[in-house]
Amino acid sequence: MKMKKYRIGQIVPSSNVTMETEIPAIFKARETILPERFTFHSSRMRMKKVTKEELEAMDAMSLKCALELSDAHVDVMGYACLVAIMSMGRGYHCVSEVNLHQETIVNGFPTPIVTSAGALINGLNVLGAKTVSIVTPYMRPLTDMVVDYIEHQGFKVKESIALEIPDNLEVAAQNPLNLLDIYKQLDLTGVDVLVASACVQMPSLEAIDKIEQEIGIPVTSAAVCTTYEMMKKLGIEAKSTIGGSLLKGNY
Repeated sequence: MKMKKYRIGQIVPSSNVTMETEIPAIFKARETILPERFTFHSSRMRMKKVTKEELEAMDAMSLKCALELSDAHVDVMGYACLVAIMSMGRGYHCVSEVNLHQETIVNGFPTPIVTSAGALINGLNVLGAKTVSIVTPYMRPLTDMVVDYIEHQGFKVKESIALEIPDNLEVAAQNPLNLLDIYKQLDLTGVDVLVASACVQMPSLEAIDKIEQEIGIPVTSAAVCTTYEMMKKLGIEAKSTIGGSLLKGNY
């Protein structure tokens, strides 16, 4: 089989270290079963504390990042901060995706855009979810805002856990396997999908398949949904050996 190479562009908060580990890990796992190959290229936006003010200031830098990544002729771009998009208002992922894409058009290399916020919404739709529960690292007011954003997109959020960690590097330092205990705080009766991490900075990849085996319903994350959407935008099979039901190759 012919091996095709793709460049994956990532627009990343300056303090985010998880998107550049979990998303490549899913793509690299895919390389063990399918012929395509991938390289990863990032541009950063300043952000240290996960507050509404810092998130809004950071989002304003995303257009510059899109322009820089467009210079590298990446094949797809992922905007890696779910809560930054959601903090800008209901449905803002649609606005952001159009604005970022326009930057690549102006720069002469039109590039598909994925936002982690839009990817999570799409992933829940693909999985057929109606009722979900979520785990976030955010402070409770930001978590409530994420709940409102998801519900505005047509889902019921039965319960949410807010770990209330304001420092973004501390979020990245969380042990993903702690989620095997954290999720048990939720009553999953009537829940279609569990979002183990509604944040691309909070690690969850190691726990997703384990939790899914325990509870018998699809388990996903912002990072998994972002990777799925990137694969779809590239026109390749959305499949890997890790990442739960969404990446089993059935969608």
